[in-house]
Amino acid sequence: MKKLRIMSVFGTRPEAIKMAPLVKELACREEIESLCCVTAQHRQMLDSVMKVFDLRADCDLDIMTPRQTLSSITSKCLTGMDGAIERLKPDMILVHGDTSTTFAGALSAFYHQVPVGHVEAGLRTYDKYSPFPEEMNRRLVTAIADLYFCPTKNNRDNLLKEGIEKGIFITGNTVIDALRTTVRSDYVFATQKLNELDYANRKVILVTCHRRENYGEPMRNIMLALRQIAEQNEDVELVYPVHLSPVVREAVDAYLRGAPRVHLIEPLPADEMHNIMARCYMVLTDSGGLQEEAPALGKPVLVMRRETERPEAVEAGTVKLCGVVQDDIVTMAERLIRDRNAYEKMAHAVNPYGDGKACARIADAIEWHFGRRSERPADFEV
Repeated sequence: MKKLRIMSVFGTRPEAIKMAPLVKELACREEIESLCCVTAQHRQMLDSVMKVFDLRADCDLDIMTPRQTLSSITSKCLTGMDGAIERLKPDMILVHGDTSTTFAGALSAFYHQVPVGHVEAGLRTYDKYSPFPEEMNRRLVTAIADLYFCPTKNNRDNLLKEGIEKGIFITGNTVIDALRTTVRSDYVFATQKLNELDYANRKVILVTCHRRENYGEPMRNIMLALRQIAEQNEDVELVYPVHLSPVVREAVDAYLRGAPRVHLIEPLPADEMHNIMARCYMVLTDSGGLQEEAPALGKPVLVMRRETERPEAVEAGTVKLCGVVQDDIVTMAERLIRDRNAYEKMAHAVNPYGDGKACARIADAIEWHFGRRSERPADFEV
């Protein structure tokens, strides 16, 4: 019997981090030929992840252009995917999460009548403009997909409420699998500034901020809050790997450049990002993935957004929403800086996102779906 040709499609750094261990798990299976198609929606940041995880693309669409729009990303992905599907002839296409690559990859698979597996399915805010465009991307992929790999029970329940009844598996999040391969106590950073920080005696706060819905006034408020936190707390160091988006860089230059104890560095490879996360005091972010990664390393996370599609992290106590108002961000950050009990409560909360075996569960589910395994894989339980 011929091997199943399973093609993983991704294009951004966060997607690549979460799909890398799955691509490798599939490659280990005797029943599966693991194929990899990248759109390079984020060229430079994607390439760094491919290098860290030693991945090779079977097809590279190379779509990235300066100041690209959502329409251009989607149209280029669709056009490029035509050739990739016709050449590689996959039996199933896997897409991840909620990017424009995710939506375009799923839509192209549908056009070619290739089944779709949605990794990290079922996340919702139920506000179609926040996060933008991610919330609608993942809802649209739900309508197309055949298999749904949900990180948590809450994600599965969202799909059940929407009338999805078949093909749902609770797997945990693949990012936990990725962390198990990258974090090391003896890790030496290529970014020398990170080796020089005094993690034992200083409160090093890792910062990221890049989401489209925060462009404009929200991002200005965030930057001013970060500056205020640094200025008011002499024992705090902020480490901010600045996203390559020109909009983000303009805001950083306007409000944070030259601020005391704020270290503005270039985007980090996945292994460096994971290891600074493991050593930092806490995380301030508007990212989705960091809400899963940091708690797995015992780090409190304050989310600089109005809502989160990861409510189980809030319920577990590993994550708190602090919004996009300057005073609110500062107040909540300084409580964790000064109140040891509040900090410890978050740091020791149970992470609901997995046990590092999500990729194995997904591979098992794919084999079961195609009749290559007799028993349905058991769902992940916290």
